[in-house]
Order: sequence, then C-alpha cells, then structure tokens
Amino acid sequence: MRALVVTNMHPTPARPALGRFVADQVAALRRIDGVEVELFAFPPGLRSYPRAARALRRRYRGERFDVVHAHFGLTAWPAFAVRGAPHVVTFHGTDLAHPRSRALSRAALRCVTLATTVSASLARERIAGAGVRRRVAVLPCGVDTERFRPLPRAEARARLGLDPGAPCLLFPADPARGEKRVDRARRLAGEVPLLTLGDVHPDEVPLWVNAANAVLVPSEREGFGLAVLEALACDVPVLATPVGVAPLALGGIAGAHCGPFEEETWRRALAPHLAAADPRVAGRARAALLSADRMAERVLVAWRAIAAQSGGAGAGPGYTRRRGVRRAGSAASPDS
Repeated sequence: MRALVVTNMHPTPARPALGRFVADQVAALRRIDGVEVELFAFPPGLRSYPRAARALRRRYRGERFDVVHAHFGLTAWPAFAVRGAPHVVTFHGTDLAHPRSRALSRAALRCVTLATTVSASLARERIAGAGVRRRVAVLPCGVDTERFRPLPRAEARARLGLDPGAPCLLFPADPARGEKRVDRARRLAGEVPLLTLGDVHPDEVPLWVNAANAVLVPSEREGFGLAVLEALACDVPVLATPVGVAPLALGGIAGAHCGPFEEETWRRALAPHLAAADPRVAGRARAALLSADRMAERVLVAWRAIAAQSGGAGAGPGYTRRRGVRRAGSAASPDS
C-alpha cells in the first residue's frame, strides 16, 4: 500500500503544535509493515492552496499511489492535482463549521471517493445525509499513548516550577479559541490556579496534564476532542461537555464527568479531585482503544477497501462521479 497524505496541518519549527495529531497518524501508519506513506505538508492560508496544487502536480507527475488522503476539507482541492488514485478527505471540524471554509469544504464531498470525519457526531451534525444518503467513515487520528502516560504528579510540577502542594486545574487549549470556552473553566476554577496551553510546546503537554488535579474541557463544540483522551491516557480526571468523542471516551469511567456545562453540577464532580493529594482515574485502558496506532489500522482498512474498489486506478474527481459516493452507507462510530 502506497499512500500520499496531503495536509495544511502539520508541525513546523515556528508552530510545533500545528496538526501534531496528523503527524502522529502519519508516524503510526509508517510503523505498519507494508505501508509506505509520502507526506506533502504546506502552510495554511488562502494563497497556499494554488501554490500547493502546482507543487503537487510537479512533484508527483507520473508517480503512482494507491490512495491520496487529504486532511482538512479545503486541502482536498489541491490534492486533486494528483491523479490516478482514489481520493479521501478527513474533515476535522473547523473546516465544516467556519463561515469562510465550510462551503468549499462541503463542495469537496461531491468529488472525493470517500469522505471521513474525526467523530460520528461531526458527521451527523455537519454533513447532510451522513449514514443515509452519503457514505461517511469515522477515522480519528487518536492519542499517542507513548507520549501521554502517567507521570508522578510531584515530578511534573517540579519540572514546570509549580507549587508541589497546591491544587491546580488545566484548560487544555489556547484561551483565544472561543469555542473552547475558557470563560466556563475560569468560573469553575474560581480561586484555584487554572493552567492553559496557549504557548506550550507539544512535547511538554504531558507534564501539564499530569501536573493538574483535573482537566477541564467545557467546549461548545469539538470535531474530535483529543484532549479528553490525552487526560485519560495519563489517568488524570477529566470533566467535559458531551461533544466530539467525550461521551464515548468518558462513559463508565469513575471520577470522570461528561455532561452539559452546569456550574454547580461540575463543581460537585470536581470537588473530590481538588481535595485529593494525587487524584487519578482508571482511564488509560479506555484511551488505548483510541490510540494513534489503533486508529491508523482503521485508516489502513479504509484505504485498502477503496483501493480494491478502484482496481488500483482512479482519477480524482472524475473517479468519484463514476463510482457514486452518494450511495447509502453508515457513519461508523469510533469503537465499531
């Protein structure tokens, strides 16, 4: 299996956190025997798309791939410059929700061989007819359980220069992102220090997760919600709204909470974790079910299926129109 992954979400020295989850998936796919993955990453920005299309056309003219997989809806369009293979696009959430990107992202649905989303809820809420008139696969990127693992809380706090004895909470996002709702997290934290991840290097994020008494994810929406899994992989308590993967990931985990943001309810759920010296939950086994390696295996199953359907040949948008991506199908859940 030879695949080309095209994305405008990938870490750079200037932006090391950008698309780390895509990089993790590519790395996991490359660890699978018999899989060769070529990566083409380009910077975000409207002017980058035509330049990326020209570069793709030049670089891969005459090359053969079994599948071309674009991450982010708008990225599907320059990816069509590579012909002769079925095309897949993974929608991550903002591409289908943001007013400036959703129309063009949704238009790509007519042209790809297979549309995928990072959660079943994203497919249901943002893609008309998903699972009824349109086949949509659910292919999240997954959590890197090697990087995110339990570390002694005292050690994590010492390395970050935090008070070793005082409780603290973590809001695992950039506070500037409005849909993440840092205002809710701040109300809930009150006088308890609230740590945030706006300028934190991704390699240090596991320290911040393990340092916290609990992780707060009170988002209005999530395409997937990787932060929930990162907390579980570290056995750290997490409270989250029921968006993205949170209901699936947190169901049945004692000490975790998943529900609409109601301040008093969340405060009661949080109280035991603030009172404990080293609060933990048994979350790592659940996170492992949605690890980057397991999700890479799901991606490979999808790649092999569409490559087999195409007989090893396709032609980007033309291929899709002949094959009929609008036929009935189902939006699978990540645990199916």
